[in-house]
Amino acid sequence: MKNLIVSVKMFLVLSVLTGILYPLAVTGLGQMLFPYQANGSLLKKEGQVVGSELIAQKFVSPRYFWPRPSAGDYATVASGASNAGPTSENLKQAVAERQAQGLTHEMLFTSGSGLDPHVSPAAVKSQMQRIVQARTLSAEQTVLVERLIEEYTEGRQGGLLGEKRVNILKLNLALDETL
Repeated sequence: MKNLIVSVKMFLVLSVLTGILYPLAVTGLGQMLFPYQANGSLLKKEGQVVGSELIAQKFVSPRYFWPRPSAGDYATVASGASNAGPTSENLKQAVAERQAQGLTHEMLFTSGSGLDPHVSPAAVKSQMQRIVQARTLSAEQTVLVERLIEEYTEGRQGGLLGEKRVNILKLNLALDETL
């Protein structure tokens, strides 16, 4: 009986510590030190939230740059890869459909999370012709789009980690503001 009372007390103490106090402390520190990130890194257009800087969105209009395909159709609950291998007929069909749309590079395959908001500068540039045609851009406007790509190309994290990348949502918002 004594062990049962000690066990219940430990359960209650640990439940309060790990279930209430620790989450409140971490949430409070996050709000104080990193409020933008703690609140979802939300991007706004004319005061309205249009998405998160950290989660890819589905763009299907040929007027916009597209993110990498998503196995979960950009749904955060079902995020993840398809785990389809090189012998998968579904994967072969999906890649063939993406190639038929003129996609190249990493745009043929889904990202590991299905929610990666970044693509390489090469993948963005491979979509330029579609954007130019869909928006019927002049040569001068095409140069503006090229400048936007350069402006929104992010370097390695901390100058060391990863590769150069472009956030598709930020680029598309800038594209709408510029053209």
